[in-house]
Amino acid sequence: MICGGKKKNIISNSPSPKDVSLAIDRKMVESKRREVQKLKFLLLGTGESGKSTIFKQFRILYGQNTSTDDLRMYGVVVRSNIISAVTKLCELTRELNVEDRLKNEGTIQVGDGSNMAPSEAYDNLLAHLVDNNAPEPLPPPESAARDWVGNSMRAGNWANADAEKFLQLAHIIEAFWSSQTIREYVWRHGNSKNLNDSHIDFLNQVRTIASPRYVPSESDVLKARVRTTQVNVEKYLVDRTELEVCDVGGQRSERRKWIGCFDNVTAVVFVAALSEYDQRLAEARTQNRMIEALNLFESIVNNEAFDGTPVMLFLNKKDIFKQKLSYSNIADVTFFSEYSGPKNDFDHGVLYFIQKFEERMGREFQDSFLHVTNATDSDAMEFVLNATRLIILEINFERVFGNKNNNYL
Repeated sequence: MICGGKKKNIISNSPSPKDVSLAIDRKMVESKRREVQKLKFLLLGTGESGKSTIFKQFRILYGQNTSTDDLRMYGVVVRSNIISAVTKLCELTRELNVEDRLKNEGTIQVGDGSNMAPSEAYDNLLAHLVDNNAPEPLPPPESAARDWVGNSMRAGNWANADAEKFLQLAHIIEAFWSSQTIREYVWRHGNSKNLNDSHIDFLNQVRTIASPRYVPSESDVLKARVRTTQVNVEKYLVDRTELEVCDVGGQRSERRKWIGCFDNVTAVVFVAALSEYDQRLAEARTQNRMIEALNLFESIVNNEAFDGTPVMLFLNKKDIFKQKLSYSNIADVTFFSEYSGPKNDFDHGVLYFIQKFEERMGREFQDSFLHVTNATDSDAMEFVLNATRLIILEINFERVFGNKNNNYL
């Protein structure tokens, strides 16, 4: 008993059961909201389908500006890509037995001010890049010492060596590529050598790329081909949403690394190149690339790890597909001989391959889960990637909250 004082009310400051319940509800809603706003996109597909280009588009759209170090690396890669393309074109010219056609083509003035015929350029490139029997290496150009791109350790020794060769051979490459035979006949047979279709743009601007003032454009960065041999992960904060994007190598030898990326995936973006219907795998020359993509897609949609996970399909390289249809009929490819649509018809061709993927999935695609893309078109890809992010965000909300009322976001 306390005398002469007032009793303390030890109950009045305690929260009521109703307040406790409301506080718990608020914490649960906040926890769910954070869960909803964590998205993980996994980019899957075969090698050279355009996955890494889409990965770069995510970076351009949501990340920081490309650094000077990155630009120098891509400059080296672009120049290396040209050497790779020209080497394959020289090999193909020989295999197609069209060397005599080059002798009938006239000379042009090239970047160093000299005149050179395509046949002379071809002989030089064979000696330096294919047969490796040139009497002596060409000296580097005088401008090499002030070249902005220079070397890049990140690009690797092989790419740097090729980039140096490019500077030595640039004026010869320019004369070689001026040949109508090479541009209009040999290039169209490039599928047998797995020529990268987008590198035609690099060949069309050899003189610019050889300039000591050359700085890769955004388009050059997107088209530069670097084989993905590791798991690349980048994270972004977009409108309060934490977005994680994973890019993995698509070649068969790289797929064993995929399993480490399967946890907590909110959406798979499967990328297949429409233009590869008449090409074969670099790592398995008997396998058609489109058949490989269809087989891989079927294995992904039926994988238990992705049970209940949205799978978006990006049918990529639509621009190259449209060009290729003018000289490569789908029905002429053994694997797709049942194609009965009109020749050279883009829309019928796209629908045919959409049906092929739907057959492997066992159902039709929802419109919002299917995009026909050109991954190097930044404006179009901004729309596609933003739409994809918002669709997956809404699906994630329904999964967590069990309804479509997204007022909590």
